[in-house]
Amino acid sequence: MPNSDEQAAIRERAANDPFCARVGIDLADFGEGYAETTLTLDEDHLNFHGTPHGGIVYTLADAAFAAASNSHGDAAFALETNISYLAAADVGETIRAVAEETHLGGRTAEYEVVVSDESGDRIATFRGRVYKPSR
Repeated sequence: MPNSDEQAAIRERAANDPFCARVGIDLADFGEGYAETTLTLDEDHLNFHGTPHGGIVYTLADAAFAAASNSHGDAAFALETNISYLAAADVGETIRAVAEETHLGGRTAEYEVVVSDESGDRIATFRGRVYKPSR
């Protein structure tokens, strides 16, 4: 369990991810085994159908997954991920990804990430496993 200074440093690194900043993803909440990210959808996030690109929804979920899985202070590396797309959101909406640890084992951990729209309706479900070599 990291101390408060270590926890703040982890949060700072996750909040300042350069790729997330480039696409507009913010770290909204963070704790051990938990993270929330948000993104306000704009025209640049759309695919040729005029709906949010699956890659941006995946990226939002992956950012929450990364923050949550690294929240314990030891480095976590993705082993596998998958996502199920359930619905689309609209331009101007702020979508949210909430990552929660569902299993913390010896050197692996598992996370579920729920992506929802402003009404709280689920638009995607993401699952991921990580490897933690220092555990």
